[in-house]
Amino acid sequence: MNAPGPGRSRDHDHDHDHDREQERKQVQAQSPGREREHDLSPGTGPGQGRTGGGERNQSASLRRALAVLEYVRDHAGAGQGLSLSRLAEALGLSKSTVLRLTAPLLEAGLLERDRRSGAYRLGHGTLRLGQAYLSTLDLRTVAAEETRRLMLQVRETVHLVVHDPPYVVYIDKVENEATVRMASRIGSRSPLYCTAVGKAILAWQPEEAVERVVAAGLPALTRHTITDPDRLRGELARIRQRGYAVDDRENEPEVRCVAAPIFNHDDSAVSAVSVSGLTSRITAARVRGLGPMVARAALVISRKLGAPR
Repeated sequence: MNAPGPGRSRDHDHDHDHDREQERKQVQAQSPGREREHDLSPGTGPGQGRTGGGERNQSASLRRALAVLEYVRDHAGAGQGLSLSRLAEALGLSKSTVLRLTAPLLEAGLLERDRRSGAYRLGHGTLRLGQAYLSTLDLRTVAAEETRRLMLQVRETVHLVVHDPPYVVYIDKVENEATVRMASRIGSRSPLYCTAVGKAILAWQPEEAVERVVAAGLPALTRHTITDPDRLRGELARIRQRGYAVDDRENEPEVRCVAAPIFNHDDSAVSAVSVSGLTSRITAARVRGLGPMVARAALVISRKLGAPR
């Protein structure tokens, strides 16, 4: 088959320009009267203005425009984008409506449209929004509501830590004043391999990170500490499967902890949240109920950090 010559390329561009012109005419074809019909809610007459029904219609248009933006975010492949026809079909809208809804998104840079193919993709404005949001995030502030709620729910001490290989660093602690206080201190460090928070983070690290922890040694802090590398790897696999980690007297003789990882906007496990208490209060049987609760709290915090989960 012969490659298309320059003349054929010009024909293709002409056809695309024709399609774009037809799209423009579709939008213009909507008469002012028809637009007003869409703007008015039931029971709102022309003489009543746009204050009631118009505001509701504007809200509906905003929701539909956001639906377009979210669909492009979730379905536009890298470097490909989505065609007008696919967007209209997927969202159950006419092409002219999609063109109208996307116009302000294009102006704001939240969407971009390829000049040749007409395909839509996310614009540079979304990156600026994301960067602005991330710059305002403080993990303690983001997690505060959820750690407090978790403490009230389980009536045990809740910890928040960050990953600082080969340790975790405690950055927040929410205590139940009615129970025995934990010895942990904000700013203190603990090893990854023998704490619930550490294992929760380590379970989602690359294999080379696990090997560095193993190579540094797994000294016993209690008689329950996992010191065998193969046992530790098996434990990390179980943590990934169930979604939470357990420190069964591995770091302190009479303390049990249940923890789950917190993921950031890159979907990297960078911190963890835990529930800790004396073994007399956090029994082995109770651990099975606490695990899913801690995992749910971690998921809420992760989503606030922008994690795609």
